[in-house]
This record gives sequence, C-alpha cells and structure tokens, in this order.
Amino acid sequence: MSEPLQRLVILHTNDLHSHFEQMPKISAYFDRVRRLWPANQVLTLDIGDHMDRMRPETEGTNAIANLEIMNATGYDAMVVGNNEGLTFTPELLRGVVKEYARFPIIGSNIIEIATNETPDWMLDTLTIEKSGLKIGLIGVTAAYPAYYELLGWHAKDPIEAVEAHTSLLRPQVDIIIIMSHLGLRMDQRMAEELEGIDVILGGHTHHVLEEPLMISGSYICAAGKFGQYAGHIELAYDPAQRRIVELHGRVVPMTDDSEEDSNVTALLEHYRIASAAALDAEVAQLRQPLRLDWYGESPLGNLLAAGIRRWTSAEIGLVNSGQLLQGLKEGRLTRGRLLEICPGPINPCRMLLSGADLLQALEESLLSEFKEKPIRGLGFRGEVLGVLCVDGLTVEMDSSRAPYERVIAVYVGDELLNPERDYVVGTIDMFTFGSGYLSLSRGKEVAYMLPEFIRDVLAKELRDDQAIASSQFIRFTDRRPPATRE
Repeated sequence: MSEPLQRLVILHTNDLHSHFEQMPKISAYFDRVRRLWPANQVLTLDIGDHMDRMRPETEGTNAIANLEIMNATGYDAMVVGNNEGLTFTPELLRGVVKEYARFPIIGSNIIEIATNETPDWMLDTLTIEKSGLKIGLIGVTAAYPAYYELLGWHAKDPIEAVEAHTSLLRPQVDIIIIMSHLGLRMDQRMAEELEGIDVILGGHTHHVLEEPLMISGSYICAAGKFGQYAGHIELAYDPAQRRIVELHGRVVPMTDDSEEDSNVTALLEHYRIASAAALDAEVAQLRQPLRLDWYGESPLGNLLAAGIRRWTSAEIGLVNSGQLLQGLKEGRLTRGRLLEICPGPINPCRMLLSGADLLQALEESLLSEFKEKPIRGLGFRGEVLGVLCVDGLTVEMDSSRAPYERVIAVYVGDELLNPERDYVVGTIDMFTFGSGYLSLSRGKEVAYMLPEFIRDVLAKELRDDQAIASSQFIRFTDRRPPATRE
C-alpha cells in the first residue's frame, strides 16, 4: 500500500505596514483555521514590512507593539522587510527582537559587515517540522546596498543567496519555502531560474495573487498589503514521490464584519495608550504658527528645506512640500504631533547636481501636473508631490509664461545659476530613485545619511528661533505683468 499523503496548511501575511486595525481579524481567522486542523499541520509566516514607523504604536514603542501582537497571533517565523531593516537602527532592532520576539527572524541575504556573519538575532535559514514534514525556510529581502552598508550590513544578491541556501537545504528537507520580500518580478525570475523551490511567498510590491502562479514547478503566492487579506494555502505531499502533489491557495478578505480576536484588541489598546504617553514628549515650544501650502511657498516648507541644507552641509536645500501633511500652531509641539505632520521614513542625502537639472526641477515644480501628482512607495506617506521647497537659492519667475519657460532667473547666493556647473545639493533619498522629479535622480556622488529621518531634521530646526525667522523670507518671486494678474 502507498503511504498516505501528508497535509499542510500555510497561513501568511505580508506588508502590514502597522495597519494594526486588521490584526484582530487576522488573528481570529488564523485561530479558526488552527481549530479546524491539527496544530502541527499549520505553519504561519509573515513576509516582511509588518512594522511602519508612521504609526504611533510602532514609533512610540520602538516596534514592541508589532512583535507582541505577532506573538499573540502565533507566527512561526518572519522575514526582514525593508521597513524593518532600513527604518530602524540595527542596535534598536536587535534589542527589541531579542527581548520580545517569540518567533525567529530570517535574513538569508543579510550579513553583518563587522563579523561577516548573519546578525546574531537573525537566522540565515530555518528548518521546521510540521505534519511530519521537514520544511526549509529561506527568507530574503530586497537589497539596497548603499543603505545597508551605512547601517553596518551587507545585503547580498537575493537570487544568489536563495540558490546557495537551496542547494544546501534541498537534500535535508521535504519542502522548501522562500519567504521573499523582493517583489513579484523577482519572484517570477527566481522560479524561472532556480531549481528545488516548492513555494514562494511574496511581498514588497503589494501584489495580490488570488490563486497561486505556477512557474517551472514552483508555486508563487502573495496577499497584498495592509492586512486587507490573509493568505491561505493547503497542500498535500506524497512521501513516496517526495513532492507536493496538490496545492490550493487563496486570499481571504479581512472585512469590517470579520470576527476579531479580543486578546489582540486588548493588546492594541494597551500599546495605543503606551505609545501616546511616549509621543507626548515635548520637541519645541513654538512662538508663532508655521503655515504649510502644498501648492505654493510656505514657511514650514522653507524651514525643512533649510534644515536639510544645513544637515547635509550643502549649498542648496530641496524637498517637496508633500512630505509635510499639515502646518503647525504656536505653543507646545510634541513627538506625536511631529509624527502626524511628517510621517514618512525619508532620509536626507547629499549629491552633486548640475544647474541644468536643478532648473528643470524648478520649472516642473511650477506645473499643476507635478504639484498634484500622487506618489506611491519609496517611504512617501503623503498624498501629493506638492511644490519644491528650496533654501540657498532664490527664484524669479513669470507664471503667465508657457510651461518650462517660467523661470526668469535663479540665484545661488548672489550669483546666477550656471547650468554647466555642479552644485552640492541637500535633498531627500526619494528623489534619487526617480520619484517626483526625474532630473533630481541624475545626481552624482550621492551620500545617504542614516539613520535620521527628515522629521529629525525638522525637529532641530523647530528649536531654532533664527531658523524659524529666516523661513519667512521669500524664495520665489512672481514677476508676471500686472495685466495678467487675477
């Protein structure tokens, strides 16, 4: 007689980005599945970016809230996403993971430069037994080498890392699962190019796969973003053939009327209160309000541009007004309020940029299609791109002229902008990836500055009365003829 098939359920999430409101629903669903199946037949995995520092519960507790809620939900393992790996310092992450995480963190392509080893709070791979099956877990994250090296890590090529770990694990396990925080295209490439992979659980690009993709013998699954769905896979393994003979996957919507886990709800309330207390710490006392305008020059935008210029020791400071969500009233300013108005995990950077590329960005900043342009990803947590806020230069323009002909003159200090010259520009990392203004991605000798975010830069400026006074000075002057004015 043939041996009976061995059955396994895989529950998975990805890219929660601290949408804690979904976690009671996800936990309740996972618990319901575990009640229907033997406990040793259910494997629960997270594919990264559970943590997002725009949320008060994450920022105010240094991600303890995320880990404790994941503990309560019963995860067996997670892979490091870029939001975990790049928006916290390694020291902070190490401390909270070692103290609070009751499940392993996998980083199969992360190496600590100082030791040339996987960080001691991560595993390079994990072999876990469920349903009598030996399951090899490999977890890889998107490689951003320039960033990770500044944090003391080397992010290896994830495809090469998967190939190396798969060749080592394949003789020792029955099933290999890749926990891939790489994006759909990379998952497809992995399935096409590498042998020995059974299942790829994806994330990073927030894609939803309502049914698994089958590519070259590998199943690819993913559950979208923000906890809108939970992933559910059921498979059957034939020990005689030593392979998966059935696999059915789906995504399960987490809706308003989904059942909720009261224990997770109570944990959320606890950390909501704890984070509110932590974020009530005072940043500054403002003697005057600071106005913000997404579609025109404003003091708060000027203040941030000036702060970035000083922080990066640059000639010119540039930032888009959409990084800021609201202006500030006079009086006491707290960490929580600063997080509300500047939530994105955006880092300052310095580059050399030609005068011609600067001029192109300034012209684009005057156009409605750029001001109103929605931006997605790359750390942006606002709604629209907004205008360019500047410091270190002044701009004379004529808004009645044709697009790309509106800038009359640009002065860097007292000198006219030279299109042929390279200028030292302090700006934000988002621009270097081609988001917003393409010309600002053409900078040379780019130096990213981690771990501080632009809200840390803004906090410093908000404590400087002289900087606040200087933010009132006009950078853009409209010279359009009176007859064209409304």
